[in-house]
Formats: sequence, structure tokens, C-alpha cells
Amino acid sequence: MTRFRVVLTVLWLVLAIYTGVVVSEHGLNLLPVFFGNISQAAWPGQFNLDFFCFLILSALWTAWRNSYSAMGLLLALLAFFGGAGFLLPYLLYLSLQTKGNMHAALVGPRQAQP
Repeated sequence: MTRFRVVLTVLWLVLAIYTGVVVSEHGLNLLPVFFGNISQAAWPGQFNLDFFCFLILSALWTAWRNSYSAMGLLLALLAFFGGAGFLLPYLLYLSLQTKGNMHAALVGPRQAQP
């Protein structure tokens, strides 16, 4: 579990630094570029559409894991718009909260009982 937590932390740090560099050089004008690439039907757009599907799945899992509560829906929005920037620390938090019980971390407290 320690190795998994280290991987989550390192990935988040790399992503945060890289995002900082991109924002400082290109600004926050992500959405026109993101959807513009998709509309061109080329490989960058295919990658963005694939990633968009992962964002949707991440948001749906987050909402489901939290029983579609108000907090779960708020977290789902963060998952959708935050991507790995949200999911990496969220998984780290869940691994700590559940004391390494990944079944409980992934399915939530009510669903954790078999």
C-alpha cells in the first residue's frame, strides 16, 4: 500500500508541475483547444475523446461510490473537471481513510460489506 501511495503522490506532483508550466506558457484556454482537436477527427482529437470518456467514468464512479449524495455529486463534478488532478489525491485520501482496505476504498462504506 505504501508503494501505491507513493505512486499516487509522485504522479500528482508531476501532473501539477506540468500543468503549472502549460498554464504559464499557454494560459487557461483549454476547452477550445480540447474540443477543437476532437472536431478535427485526427489523433489528438481521438486521444481527447478517449480521455473525455475516462473523465465521465471517473465522475460516475465518484458519484456512485458516494451513493449519489449531495457531496458525492459535488465530488463527481470535481472528478469530471479535475481529472487526475482530483482522482490521484482522492484515491490517496481513500486509501488512508480505509486504512489500506482497497475494497472499501473503491466501493464505499455501505457497499463494502459482502
